[in-house]
Amino acid sequence: MKNILYFLFVVYATTTIYAQSKINVFLTPSDSLNKPRRNALVITEASAIGLSLVGLNQLWYADYENSKLHTLNDNDEWLQMDKFGHVFSSYQVGRVGADLLKWSGVRKKDQILYGATLGFGFLTVVEVFDGYSKEWGFSWGDMLSNAAGTGLYIGQELLWQEQRVTLKYSFHQTKYASQRSDKLGEGLLEEMLKDYNGQTYWLSANVHSFLKIEKIPKWLNLAFGYGAHGMLTGTNETTADVFIPQDRIRQYYLSLDIDFSRIKTNSHILKSVFSVLNVIKVPFPTLEINNKNKIKFHTIYF
Repeated sequence: MKNILYFLFVVYATTTIYAQSKINVFLTPSDSLNKPRRNALVITEASAIGLSLVGLNQLWYADYENSKLHTLNDNDEWLQMDKFGHVFSSYQVGRVGADLLKWSGVRKKDQILYGATLGFGFLTVVEVFDGYSKEWGFSWGDMLSNAAGTGLYIGQELLWQEQRVTLKYSFHQTKYASQRSDKLGEGLLEEMLKDYNGQTYWLSANVHSFLKIEKIPKWLNLAFGYGAHGMLTGTNETTADVFIPQDRIRQYYLSLDIDFSRIKTNSHILKSVFSVLNVIKVPFPTLEINNKNKIKFHTIYF
């Protein structure tokens, strides 16, 4: 899935900033504007984004014919799993952008204005790329999803000055990828990006921040997930290379989770590790309800 691939690239690019000598001191956020950090960050981000767009154009779009800018209504495809992917990617890239500006000592207003909007801006450029490719098209549904992810981050910062609800991702391999590996991926890494049947997107809400009950661990979250399976094509249509009937099912989940950012530590190395881990929903016992009116309990759900 392209939008998760973009997110992973940005995470990789930004984490290389942290891999320096005297790591803990280096990772400590500045309490005032640190111009060398800010300037280095701007140059690094601009270079990483520029290189990623050039690489994306060569690796993803070069094999397909160009066209005039055109739109595509794909809102009914993949049971909207791709749209949840866009919300997730925009939120997480914006979170990383804001955190890096905080590390540079940039004031809160600019963290939100220039950092939290990083995901929306980047994915907008990618959407324009799609619009000039005959294989895809500019999707207003994707743009709305990108805006929703960015809005979720910014809205919470303005309302609560913290992220009480985070967006997370989990994945498990399914039988569907082997049935159509050209679209759903071949091998774990490709399947994590492309196989919507194995992806789950979560709204993970911190219990203590809402209820303010001291006995509740500050890192404990309640997570609400959405997934789908039985999909071999975007819509419920068969093609010449798909012979197995599709039983497309929406799945809704209720589970527990951990907010690693709320685990107390004085180590900024651990805080950085926790920030990366906070992207992934922690496997826990999970209750599933699907649109076939079936209820299922998973001892551990990935």
